[in-house]
Amino acid sequence: MLHKVKVTVLDCKVFPELQRAYCADPESGPCPCYHAGDTFVFERKEGIDSYWQMGLNTLVATSHRPEKTAGGPNRPHCSEAWDAISRYIYAGLQGGAIMKGWMNDDRIMVTCCNDGTRPVIFKIERIDTLTLKVAGIENDSDKARVGQALKALEQVSEVHMRPDHVEVEVSGPLEEELLRKTLALAGPYTLEGMA
Repeated sequence: MLHKVKVTVLDCKVFPELQRAYCADPESGPCPCYHAGDTFVFERKEGIDSYWQMGLNTLVATSHRPEKTAGGPNRPHCSEAWDAISRYIYAGLQGGAIMKGWMNDDRIMVTCCNDGTRPVIFKIERIDTLTLKVAGIENDSDKARVGQALKALEQVSEVHMRPDHVEVEVSGPLEEELLRKTLALAGPYTLEGMA
């Protein structure tokens, strides 16, 4: 099983009274690096390791200009934010519990950066993925049937059809025998391997 980590900006707070009292620029305003809804995906596979790049090019969704947003093509994550989130990202990429006993799902953590006058609040999620080698997929119709059958399983949250395999995001353990039966019921498809 492989692991990804999805980071979402939940909110960007600003405390003008603290900025007026303590900041060199009393009108600093909200963080210019992040925006509510910004989404980042960290992976470590097949020569990709976005963690060691401080998240450069991990930005997958934003309502602002990607080139001006942290994690986009031109900016790694802000050092204050990176200090707050990097340990959780690393734990998730290794398949570990992000915050066992604190959150109601140990694959999730909500935290914020260290800027006390304009903190950014992040949701960090470990995403577990299985790579399936499925025989019998020959066209788009086959892909649709296999995807629909797998997506119907309770433990499956997303299905991605790749050129040489099927990537399945799971929320819990998924037995090989259940996968074999599910594929056989969907059509002439067989599970040749999983990792």
